[in-house]
Amino acid sequence: MILTSNTSIFESVTTDAAVAIYKSTNGIFESLLREVKELSRKKPDAVMSAGKVKIINRVLNDLLIILKEEPTGKYLEALDDETLPQMSDAVLVMVQFETALKSFQSRYYRLFSDTREYRWITQEYSQSKAPKAKTKKS
Repeated sequence: MILTSNTSIFESVTTDAAVAIYKSTNGIFESLLREVKELSRKKPDAVMSAGKVKIINRVLNDLLIILKEEPTGKYLEALDDETLPQMSDAVLVMVQFETALKSFQSRYYRLFSDTREYRWITQEYSQSKAPKAKTKKS
């Protein structure tokens, strides 16, 4: 389907609130993932510190708010903060989040052919583009 700015029915929609969470956490998550991957390359069997797990889980828990209801969400969970994971295990968990984030963006961030702009497909945007009901004048 070709999307135009007048398209009022979208196959998949999210919310402005979910987009805000995505935008505020995605960059931080990417930085954390790079750092954990680098640490895993050096010492894959090293156990993560409780402090690192806490920092990472703050971001993962925010992401779970928007990703848990997505098709890939059933595979996602925060790091276990009781039995601290090894670096390589943390990378595995975080890569699942990375994949879910890419899926979220490709599902809801779309190019509109008429305006040649990318736009988030949200309930709020969809409602603003829905045909307005006409009222009777008396």
